[in-house]
Amino acid sequence: MEKNSTKKLVLTLATIGIISALLLTFVYEWTTPYIQANQAEARKQAINEVLPDVAEVEEVEKNGNIFYEGYDAQGEQIGVAFQNSGGGYNGAIEIMIGVDPESDKIYKISVLNHQETPGLGARITESEFKSNFEDKPFGDYNVVKTPPSEEMQVQAIAGATISSESATRIIEDALEKINSAYGGGN
Repeated sequence: MEKNSTKKLVLTLATIGIISALLLTFVYEWTTPYIQANQAEARKQAINEVLPDVAEVEEVEKNGNIFYEGYDAQGEQIGVAFQNSGGGYNGAIEIMIGVDPESDKIYKISVLNHQETPGLGARITESEFKSNFEDKPFGDYNVVKTPPSEEMQVQAIAGATISSESATRIIEDALEKINSAYGGGN
């Protein structure tokens, strides 16, 4: 009698496992296009945020990286957007950066994704932190805890120095990749 109940238990668990796996596969296949569409829309919004007056965007692959070249209504290139990521305090941080590779100048940055601490590291998404990079030249930045007194200084968020430094390093890495693909640099 005990062998019979063990067989029933194994059969029941196997059946539940197979049904669950099939259900998960179906849900994954059904939601994947929606997730990809949402990511594409978020990327488009971020590009529009970091490139001023962009009318058209062309996706270009250079050196194994994807760049988004932005053009104005007259077809003139106004800049390049690039998405880069790296480790933060609690996980990955994804940043879109818009630059003018001709003058080696950052237009703006946008934080697409992060797992930083709410109220602390998550403040990298606020304009107060992001404005640290607006109109800055390419180069190596120095994260400081006081208001910046030099052009290459970036003010850290109080209590979130690691997140501030991580975001800064991700931006510096992005600038290196942009320089490598488009030339220029200091």
